[in-house]
Amino acid sequence: MDEALLRTLTPTVIGVLVRRGADFAAAEDAVQDALVEAVRKWQANPSASSSSGERPMRDPKGWLITVAWHKFLDAARADNSRQQREIRLECEPIPGQAAAQDDTLQLYFLCAHPSLTPSSAVALTLRAVGGLTTRQIAQAYLVPEATMAQRISRAKRTVTGVRFSRHGDVATVLRVLYLVFNEGYSGDVDLAAEAIRLTRQLAALTTHEEVAGLLSLMLLHHARRPARTRPDGRLVPLAEQDRGRWDTELIAEGIGVLQAALARDRLGEFQAQAAIAALHADARTTAETDWVQIVEWYDELVRLTDSPVVRLNRAVAVGEADGPLAGLAALAELDPTLPRHTAAAAYLHERAGEPVTAAQLYAESARSAPNLAERDHLTRQAARINSRLRR
Repeated sequence: MDEALLRTLTPTVIGVLVRRGADFAAAEDAVQDALVEAVRKWQANPSASSSSGERPMRDPKGWLITVAWHKFLDAARADNSRQQREIRLECEPIPGQAAAQDDTLQLYFLCAHPSLTPSSAVALTLRAVGGLTTRQIAQAYLVPEATMAQRISRAKRTVTGVRFSRHGDVATVLRVLYLVFNEGYSGDVDLAAEAIRLTRQLAALTTHEEVAGLLSLMLLHHARRPARTRPDGRLVPLAEQDRGRWDTELIAEGIGVLQAALARDRLGEFQAQAAIAALHADARTTAETDWVQIVEWYDELVRLTDSPVVRLNRAVAVGEADGPLAGLAALAELDPTLPRHTAAAAYLHERAGEPVTAAQLYAESARSAPNLAERDHLTRQAARINSRLRR
């Protein structure tokens, strides 16, 4: 059985069980048990018939629904506190071809419940909608499997009893997917690719322009991924990247998705971020980058979000469009304790012809870098300037 197919079917099967009356945690457990049985049976004998008379390879979705439903009923019968629910659920539908209804969208909303922390919402989304195992998610986050299992269990308990028909918040769902994407890659799960896969699913279920904006943003950023690091893992700044290694098909798709979203004239922050990414992707060389337009899009982002991080990025863009002194003036208006503020100041001071100050700031920013790759990059920048100054 194709693992990708199982992952695609997982949210649909969970949704069917929840719609029939199971709470989310019980449904998710039952589906996971059914997936284990599916892998075991289908690997042993793909043509074997199940106890219900279904040939699993002929109708894998219907087979999974039937088996998961039986496992849920077995668990419900074993729990005395659920006796009343069991009586109500005994009117089991006749096994057969599964209905075509897709519950993926509702599961997105449930997994992005506002009472969950961002990390718990991401983990639950990957488990229930992405179909990843607890081990895979733990490896991706570089935490012990037991720690991730506890996090997912707490998240499931939180959403247990939440009405499945409740209207969800698209913005919350998009935040969760954006967090998944930004986790990037580690372990044996490519979270950036996984986020794109999940966002594609969501885009197929809704015409919301910000879903299209997020998908475009992901595609455009992901297109540059092959050029972002050297073979030894060192970061490559945008200006130094080999643009011949960018994925032109992903860029073309991302720009097409963005243009369709912008045509609806309902601008949101993900569309604005995607527009900035598109301008970077559209430039054949760093020198051809349209920084004036990028600053204008950052102005739109500031209007939409009033985010200090957006203002920081805007200051760097101003430094490119109007000169480093203008960028430093914009940076001076911001809180110096902002993440990457010192690194931005180092870059602008170097461009302004102040290498001593730039080297000091690069070294200072390296000490507060959020990860080893960034720390290594900033340390090398400081060393590069100091080496030049000693000549």
